[in-house]
Amino acid sequence: MPMLTIYGIPNCDTVKRARAWLTARGLPHQFHDFKKQGVPDAALRGWVQALGWQPLLNRQGTTWRKLTPEAQTGVTDADGAVALLQAHSSLIKRPVVAWGHGAVTVGFDEVQWAALTAELR
Repeated sequence: MPMLTIYGIPNCDTVKRARAWLTARGLPHQFHDFKKQGVPDAALRGWVQALGWQPLLNRQGTTWRKLTPEAQTGVTDADGAVALLQAHSSLIKRPVVAWGHGAVTVGFDEVQWAALTAELR
């Protein structure tokens, strides 16, 4: 079974639920902590290419609200988004999962994840 990687921050409730869901189903995975390990540039660019930059940008959280209006309105394309997401990893919606067979998802959706894990087996 291909190894999957879950990216996020450990104290995020959604990441906790997602990790517990994977563990409960016996799915081996590795965890990449944005706070300790940073955001891998190549991975981030790959996510943007696969998903677009809009689904990755969390505009609901406190980090977004703390940005200046100029910083918020300055995100108009993939390059601007990548720069902002690199500078503020808390702006990345979580979790991001690289499924090991090429699929990448953002967020936790049990139905979608069940279908993807079936493909891994």
